[in-house]
Parts: sequence; structure tokens; C-alpha cells
Amino acid sequence: MKKRIFCILIALTLLVSILSFTGCKKDSELTEVTVCLDWTPNTNHTGLYVALANGYYEDAGLDVKIVQPSESTSSLMVAAGQVEFGIEAQDTMAAAFTGGETLDIVAVAAILQHNTSSLMSLKSDNITTPKDLENKSYATWDSPIELAIIKEMVERDGGDYSKVKLVPNVFTDEAAALSADQADSIWIFNGWSGVYADMSGVDVSYMNITDFGPEFDYYTPVIISSNRYLEENPETAKAFMAATKKGYEFAAEKPIESAEILLEQVPEVGDAEFIKASQEYISKQYISDAESWGKINPERWNAFYSWLNENVDLFGKLEENVGFTNEYLE
Repeated sequence: MKKRIFCILIALTLLVSILSFTGCKKDSELTEVTVCLDWTPNTNHTGLYVALANGYYEDAGLDVKIVQPSESTSSLMVAAGQVEFGIEAQDTMAAAFTGGETLDIVAVAAILQHNTSSLMSLKSDNITTPKDLENKSYATWDSPIELAIIKEMVERDGGDYSKVKLVPNVFTDEAAALSADQADSIWIFNGWSGVYADMSGVDVSYMNITDFGPEFDYYTPVIISSNRYLEENPETAKAFMAATKKGYEFAAEKPIESAEILLEQVPEVGDAEFIKASQEYISKQYISDAESWGKINPERWNAFYSWLNENVDLFGKLEENVGFTNEYLE
């Protein structure tokens, strides 16, 4: 009897050892991939965290880490080979493709299908069209592209851009800044600051940027990589994109469940009620009217860069079809 028990214990020990060895081998075979966010985690990034939490990356043979930018930007980190993928936006990418030294970055997927930014103001200020910004203060990041868009909007509406008062945009709570009369109008992203303003009870109005020119419907945000990495690791890139796409499809279909995953993965992301409300809005934007998640429309991409060529001095002209590819979504 004792001999039988001893044999069973030996067999169990061997089985545990084999399983442990197999598990270690599996982990060691996973390809490491790092993604750098564009800012702190938010609902634009939910699909990444869903793919991580639901095991989509591991199923694809990947060990994915999501990091935040520190002293450097995601573009610089991707171009330098410090990370494999990053989050960027088409407008801020533009300078990477002109001038003396270009950056090796390329958009491989659109996180949102349309530009969901707006100019927000208090309803009581009656800023209903861009011309109404005359003699009002606009909070700016002092970006040449941002200011060129504001100028174009005002002038297309028959206004005088020189009468717009520019003040620094240093606000984290835009609705509170408007209420405190620190600015009359602020550029915000509807799925985050817009949802927060509505929940805060401040009576605000919005002017959607895309309402004032089809060329302003550029892609923000996007997932980027480097041409060098993609050429050297095409299968890994495709595996990463397939798993990421699955994560965003899940988030598009199940906003509340995906918001709960984001809250679990990143508890400091924000108040649960706000995150769920933001997710309800943004989940509808992941795919929107596109055939599938991630696809970049060349005509829309090129239309924005053509407009930049005519209106912003980027120390060189942007070429057609520069800066994006749909190849790794196939």
C-alpha cells in the first residue's frame, strides 16, 4: 500500500514538473511587443487592454506590454526602435515626413474612424459658428496646424481671425475653465472632455470640427509602427494587429463590459460612471461607418495632407499616400 502511494506521489510530481516546464516553454516562446500610448490611458485605448485581458495577444503568440510616454513621445520611441508600436494622430505625424530629417513612422490602423473633436463653449456665450469667435478668447496649444484650422474655420464663416483672442490652453477640466471665464472656447475631444462636461452639469455647446470642412476629418488617433520593424517582422506585426482588431471589435460591441475591463486593468483611469459613459460614446466611433475596424481611407488621409500643403509651413511638401498603410490589417 505504501509503495503504491509512493508511486502515485512520484507520478504526480513528474506530471507537475512536466506541466511547469511546458508552461515556461510556452511563455518563453511568446514574442515581446511593447506599445507606447500617446497620453495617459483612456477610452481611446480600451481595445488594447481588452486584447490583453482577454488573452488575444497571448493566443497570437505575443507578450504585449502597454506603456506611457515619459520624456519622449511615442513617435520618437517608435522611430528609435525603443517600442514596436505607438499611438499618434495624423495631424501631429505630419511634421515627421517633411524637412531635413524625417522620422521612420507609419500609421497601421485608425483607432477611430472619424475626427471627434469640437470647439466647446458656454451656451450663454452664444458661440454658434466660427465667426462668433471674433472678440472672444480661444484656448490654444499653440500648434501651427491647430491654429491654421481655427483660422480657416473663422475665415470660411466670414469672420476676421485677427480678432480672435488667443490664450494658453493649460486646462485639464475644460468645462470648469469655461465656467471660470478663463477662456470662451476650447478645442476638446468629444468622447472624453465632452462626456465629462455633459456629466458635470455645465451648460455647453459644441461646434464639430468636421462640420466646417471635409478635409478636417483626419484620423486621430492612430496606431503607428516603423517601416523598419514592419519589414523585418511582418508576421508578428500582422499577429499584433489581428489581436488588436479583435480587442476593438469586442469594445465596439460591448461598451460596458469593455469599460469594466479598462477599469480593472487601469484602476486610476477615472471614475467608473464617467468611464462607462465615455465608453458608450467612443465604442460607436471605433468602426462607425467603415467596413471594418482600423482601415484608413486614402482619399481622406490625402485630403488633409493636401490641405496642410497649402496652409501650413512644414518646411516641405507632404507626398501623396505618405505615412500610412493598410497592409498589416489584411
